[in-house]
Amino acid sequence: MPPPPRIARLDGTLVNQIAAGEIIERPASLLKELVENSMDAGAAEIRIDAERGGVQSVAVADDGCGIHPHDLPLALARHATSKLRAAEDLAAVSTLGFRGEALPSIGAVARLGLRSRTADGDAGWEVRCEGGEVSAPRPLAMTAGTVVTVRDLFFNTPARRKFVKSAATEFRHLENTVRRLALADFGVTLTLRHNGRDAAHFPAANGGGFSLARAAAVLGEAFAAAALSVARRAAGMQLHGWVSRPTATRSQPDQQYFYVNRRWVRDRQINHAIRQAYQDVVYHGRHPSLALYLDLEPAAVDVNVHPAKHEVRFRDPRAVHDFVRHAIAAAIAGERPAAASFSTSAPPPSHAGPSPAPPPSPPPGHRYPPPRHRHSLAAAVQDSLNAYRDLHGLDDGVGAGAMICTGGPEAPLGFAIAQLHGVYILAQAGDSLVVVDMHAAHERITYEKLKREYQQTEVRRQKLLAPAHLALSAAEMELAFAHEDMLRRMGFAIARGGELSLLLREAPQLLAGGDAVQLLRDVLADIAAHGASARVEEEVNRVLSTMACHGSVRANRKLGRDEMNALLRAMEETERAGQCNHGRPTYRRIPLAEMDRWFLRGR
Repeated sequence: MPPPPRIARLDGTLVNQIAAGEIIERPASLLKELVENSMDAGAAEIRIDAERGGVQSVAVADDGCGIHPHDLPLALARHATSKLRAAEDLAAVSTLGFRGEALPSIGAVARLGLRSRTADGDAGWEVRCEGGEVSAPRPLAMTAGTVVTVRDLFFNTPARRKFVKSAATEFRHLENTVRRLALADFGVTLTLRHNGRDAAHFPAANGGGFSLARAAAVLGEAFAAAALSVARRAAGMQLHGWVSRPTATRSQPDQQYFYVNRRWVRDRQINHAIRQAYQDVVYHGRHPSLALYLDLEPAAVDVNVHPAKHEVRFRDPRAVHDFVRHAIAAAIAGERPAAASFSTSAPPPSHAGPSPAPPPSPPPGHRYPPPRHRHSLAAAVQDSLNAYRDLHGLDDGVGAGAMICTGGPEAPLGFAIAQLHGVYILAQAGDSLVVVDMHAAHERITYEKLKREYQQTEVRRQKLLAPAHLALSAAEMELAFAHEDMLRRMGFAIARGGELSLLLREAPQLLAGGDAVQLLRDVLADIAAHGASARVEEEVNRVLSTMACHGSVRANRKLGRDEMNALLRAMEETERAGQCNHGRPTYRRIPLAEMDRWFLRGR
């Protein structure tokens, strides 16, 4: 048997090349590191020039604070940084970069030039690094700021070079990186040039604050037009930004930008929270767009868990997950049908006879009280009309048709004028035609009512005819009894059946017909992965959704004018009324100007 190999200290250049393998995957990786350094330096403008997708060269120039001449060689040394001083600083990192490994790692696998001048310096200074060898500083003329030029990436590591894709593919990665960085700091102007041509330009927002216009420059005007504002603060955390309406989704999650303390991250907890917030308003296979910013104490998040800093670890991941989920869900739930501009024209009345006097307008900011919905549509109609009459002082003999022709208080969805094919309600809302899918709309109304009733009562449990046995691992057993109170609130009653055996004695009554054992296993898996589980809630909502679907008005059901108007009023007071339980839209608004274009009116 040969003797064991001896341990030897690696050459410094090889160490840097290994570090580069962890940090620099492609030109976009080094661009991220360089731009983040510029942002940390307080730059107001950053200019990026790339050739052949960045493989040939990438240059990043900024007008930041610059680097002192004596510190230039240190900037290219491993484990040298201006952003940390003690171990305590590592537990509360507030800068984008901090490791002090990016520049030496880049210099180990490329030809790097670093030029910099401080605001009070008489001249700029330059150092070069090629294959890990650093030159002596030399003076040169330049304005205040820093310029880093990287050429011939992976010129001395051909094994890495062959994994680099085509120039077009690498440029797409560069562009995506610039977009993420543009949303990280709204106060910085970012310009990207490729092969000598302007490719992207993101001017700084006025005042440097958060601006929907800056988000629109990255995500597109369609996002800005369909964006819902998110603003929530609790338990030392603050979430703000924008999410797209459920009707404005995409086939891929390629426009989801989430930042933690200005740092773009990919996090399973956050992604799970986003999916749950949209779970019953987005059509299957669709994904929302978003630009969200989570701010919390630096000590509450560990950013030192990934070499490229793409991932973070939260001190209390469950609290963060629930906070993000509820903030997004509240923004979606708060969306109501928007009021349109109203014209003086009105549809014909539904009955003959003189028109009563116009009803008084409601107080400013007043909203119609929510009708007391029952499963019977006829009962819901009467409740809605009674509430409407009480609010506006109308006599019992005044029907909804009379409300229309008298020019009553504005209603976002207008008033019904007809039913089309037994499926759609046509309503006039000022200068727009509103088309409502009556089954989808009533389904959402019924579903939200059932959810409220379920949430306001304690979860009812049903005893199983015979306790179910679950064979679990030691870790799963410990997890189950550590969260026994949580499981009981969900509707599960458990007991120990042996060292590695669990007895399920009771399950949620509403889910008694399902596979309670598999559901409990899934809940335990969620708790292990996320610290919490919404599996029971999702299953309950699925059952309630089915109940709402079967309890809603069906197609080809002939509705009277009053019934149609009651449905419109209920939609205006129902959360998430823009989509049915399956994510389909419930209504569409068609402006009169668009219909005029159909028929070439005014041309």
